[in-house]
Amino acid sequence: MIFELLFILIFLASVVTLVIAAVQAIRGRTRAFVRILSVLAGCLAAYFVICCLSTVLVPRRELKIGQPQCFDDWCVELDAVSKSASNSTVSYETTIRIFSQAKRVSQRENGIAFYLEDDAGHRYSPIPNPSDVPSNSLLQPGESVTLTRVFQLPSGAHAAGFVATHEGGFPIAWFVIGEGQSLFHKEPITLLQ
Repeated sequence: MIFELLFILIFLASVVTLVIAAVQAIRGRTRAFVRILSVLAGCLAAYFVICCLSTVLVPRRELKIGQPQCFDDWCVELDAVSKSASNSTVSYETTIRIFSQAKRVSQRENGIAFYLEDDAGHRYSPIPNPSDVPSNSLLQPGESVTLTRVFQLPSGAHAAGFVATHEGGFPIAWFVIGEGQSLFHKEPITLLQ
């Protein structure tokens, strides 16, 4: 994606600019040092504002069952959902496929979390099951693994969709224009209807 390349270029330009500013500081050129840092800070602030605006203006991405959501070469897709109800809860058994589009390298995606979201925006995590295949399984090039996760919602809640997202770690996506995840934008959702 072009915006990922732009982020990399801005990062490298920032590093070079900081080195130049450090050289100016070592040489005792305080004015040049302060001016360089001021321009860099202004440029980075403007870039971050553009990142925030891009996530505010772009609507939440909605996927259909069977449509993959990819994080570089690692993808996740909700393949099937079955619903069963009791007096107080509604259970959703999901079949999730994770797969690698990489051609040469093995990979895994750490920090992935799955949840169901209801119409009111409440999150419901899967019921822990020690026999579940982990979502961060190491995948060989082109390999796929099928996971099963069960979610329970109160009987009054209506599940709107399935969400796969990163949790924990540094939120690098906040700094890529149009990446779709920030303080101001919700993650893509796979609609259950």
